[in-house]
Amino acid sequence: MKRLLAGVATVALLGACATATEEAALDSTEAATTVTETAPAEAEATPKKHVVETTSPDFWGDWGIDTSVMDTEVDPGDNFFMYVNGGWFDEFELPADKTRYGAFDLLREKSEQQVRFIIEDVAADAPPTDTPEGKVAAYYNAYMDTDAIEAAGLEPVQPYLDKIQAIETREQLAEIFATPGFSSPINGFVWVDDKDPSDYIFQMSMGGLGLPDREYYLKDDEKSVDIRAKYVELLTFLLGKAGYEDAEAKAADILALETKLAKADWDRAVSRNPEVTYNKLTRAELDELAGDFPLTTALTTIGVNDETEFLVTEVPPTAEEIAAAGLSQEDVDKLGAGMPAAFSLAMTEDLDTWKAYLSAHMLSNFSSVLPKEIDDADFAFYGTVLGGQPEQRPRWKRAVSSVQGNLGEALGQVYVERHFPAENKEKMDELVANLRAAMHVNLEDLEWMGEETREKAKYKLDKFNPKIGYPPKFETYEGLEVSDNAFQNSVNAGIWGFKDNIARLNEEPDRDEWFMTPQTVNAYYNPAYNEIVFPAAILQPPFFNVSADPAVNYGAIGGVIGHEMGHGFDDQGSKYDGDGVLANWWTEDDREAFDALTSALVEQYNQYCPLEEGEPCVNGKLTLGENIGDLGGLSLAYRAYQMSLDGEEAPVIDGLTGDQRFFMAWAQVWRSKYRDEAKRTQILTDPHSPAEFRVNGIVRNFDEWYDAFDISEDSDLYLPPEERIRIW
Repeated sequence: MKRLLAGVATVALLGACATATEEAALDSTEAATTVTETAPAEAEATPKKHVVETTSPDFWGDWGIDTSVMDTEVDPGDNFFMYVNGGWFDEFELPADKTRYGAFDLLREKSEQQVRFIIEDVAADAPPTDTPEGKVAAYYNAYMDTDAIEAAGLEPVQPYLDKIQAIETREQLAEIFATPGFSSPINGFVWVDDKDPSDYIFQMSMGGLGLPDREYYLKDDEKSVDIRAKYVELLTFLLGKAGYEDAEAKAADILALETKLAKADWDRAVSRNPEVTYNKLTRAELDELAGDFPLTTALTTIGVNDETEFLVTEVPPTAEEIAAAGLSQEDVDKLGAGMPAAFSLAMTEDLDTWKAYLSAHMLSNFSSVLPKEIDDADFAFYGTVLGGQPEQRPRWKRAVSSVQGNLGEALGQVYVERHFPAENKEKMDELVANLRAAMHVNLEDLEWMGEETREKAKYKLDKFNPKIGYPPKFETYEGLEVSDNAFQNSVNAGIWGFKDNIARLNEEPDRDEWFMTPQTVNAYYNPAYNEIVFPAAILQPPFFNVSADPAVNYGAIGGVIGHEMGHGFDDQGSKYDGDGVLANWWTEDDREAFDALTSALVEQYNQYCPLEEGEPCVNGKLTLGENIGDLGGLSLAYRAYQMSLDGEEAPVIDGLTGDQRFFMAWAQVWRSKYRDEAKRTQILTDPHSPAEFRVNGIVRNFDEWYDAFDISEDSDLYLPPEERIRIW
């Protein structure tokens, strides 16, 4: 598998960047079918001509923490994030092509350059384009050939625009919606059935918005109104390029159409709940839901018309389902009319407006492989307006991201051979085992959990499947056609991925597949497979360092391991049992006790408002799963660290105790700086809290942190003992 599936309930350690210009877009239609067996060779030295450069120094001290960038003028009890990282934060200037930068981004820079070197080495051998290496080289070279892109103008995309303009019926509209490469208010992909993870099923959900979230259409504050106005300006420009004489009026029509879709869509926080998004429908029930929409045409185009069951997300719940899911009236008020409304809008909205919508989205979605004026206009909105990013990233970096997004596993094997020593995997195996043992102890100590639920929690913990470094087999991308046409390469990759995904319906789920490449700096938990996954690229300083002080490794990568384990027991992951089945394994009393703790954590995070204007504030419900992951992860890591000492006192290093180094390592991992626009977008759309709260919001719940740094009641972060939350 090439990358994390957007449509899959898979929980990553870090969300995507606030602007799509910094990361390749996630594609929910890719899957792996053709593979080659691999066994990574001994690590090779990178050629001397390959010099990796990072925006910030890649230095992490003699024992794992760079104490030179601390701000000791800050009281750790007032702002622990700045106490550990303040010197760096105050001195570091964000480059013009970035919306954020921190420890994660430094490693991503390294990985990005290392992948570039691999691509260049591969291309130098001029491999045939029917090989994975040849596809990588041809794709990258075509993306980099901006002269050819400019010379071609809109010729490559014109057949697709013509096909849109040829739409005369709702049947033809439905066919376009179901064709890879075109936008649609309805998404579809194949993934395992949450209640039967031994089988795949076709799943459908709402989509198609040009702005990041429904709230961008519905909020009436000055910032939101300005963003919508600038979005209309972008749509007007794109429609003008597509040949519309009434571009401004049609752009306004598109905004009105997307606003109706946004009103029908569901709130992100409520949509996290699988109990209300899991709706298995028979074909007859789906036909009824779709109303007059030509469903057979769409499903036939996709290739799933013969399926008898479907999973559909935004189906308005019944009163009984609302009660069973524990939704409040406030939650219910955030549920739009959902999928029935999307089908209805496809039938009732003006056909010419849909055609304008499809044309503008086509140019926007493929802007990076179209002439510069379109690419620049798209970046000016999505990069600068939404993310505050002054300059576009260098072309080669964007080319690497695009290759990664579409052919990433063709590079993964070489990356592992060059950059992932065998000892890293061995040490990670040991740390994961230690964290698992720590959670067993934690489970025994939980006063709020009864014995019946505890035993089932242990069963789930024992069934965790850790994956470290790289998959046992890599994708070959057989059948993907790549040429010197950058636009067509991008279209072909989407078509290939879509067909590859649909082909899953004839297969059994492959539990060896990965949803991130080895060169991805991230980690994830997959509830359907009950697995925790750590790609090779994150297993380096400051997260993981075989020569670092143990306290640092436990506070950094230990916290990350615990975070992913914690997702199996967060507010939504805890609804899946040890076999990956969406099923209730809790007693009613234990669930109530757990919900009381998580509700208190929601309230803590609702109070964090990092922007000068005061709003938006962190959404405690949207970020709850990640916050539970952080809180539980650090708790497990601390327990594992103490167990590793075997009753001995940790040494004092440079005047710092073991406990101090442990918590400082966690803070160092989240060192980062954001532009305000990017932070605003993150708060509205991302289930991950801003970095400072992944530090300050977590440590203030640890008695051990108070003891380690002598935190007093006068400190800004002080919480009375009875308000401190520990869940796992």
